Parts: sequence; C-alpha cells; structure tokens
Amino acid sequence: MTSEEIDIAFKDAVERINAHTEPFPADFLLRLYAYYKKATNNYERPSSRTPIINAFKTNALFQIQDISEDEAKQAYVALVNNYFLYRK
Repeated sequence: MTSEEIDIAFKDAVERINAHTEPFPADFLLRLYAYYKKATNNYERPSSRTPIINAFKTNALFQIQDISEDEAKQAYVALVNNYFLYRK
C-alpha cells in the first residue's frame, strides 16, 4: 500500500469508529487510542481525570513506541476491520 492509500484507509476506519453508537470493550479502546495517537503524531499526555485510566493509556502508548506512523495507521485499520468482522 502506498502512503496515500494507507491515509485513506485510516480515515475511513476512524469514521467507522466515530459513527458506531454501541460501547466498545475497554481493551479495544486502549489499542485504538494508542494507534490513533501514534498515527496522528500526537504526543500530548493522556488527559483523563482518573489516574488509573491515564496509566493504562500511557502503558498502551509505551507498548507501540517502536512502530512508525504508517504502521500505526495500518494496525488501526486492521483492528477496526477485525472488530466489525467478528463482533456479535
């Protein structure tokens, strides 16, 4: 995939997630969060009012620190596609 194709697939996946109205599992949300932050080159600190949530978010970001932005976009797309393929 070219970088442009990856960007298009990523934007489509983000739109699918934003349009979904049912709640997502917490572990899925953490992975989405980490991949999204990495894919968009957003390195702001987690801003939850709950310290434990910030800790989980920070840990999720730490786990993917060695991947590129394009790899993060592809992982985000794969995660979204798998979720909608296998959800009940």
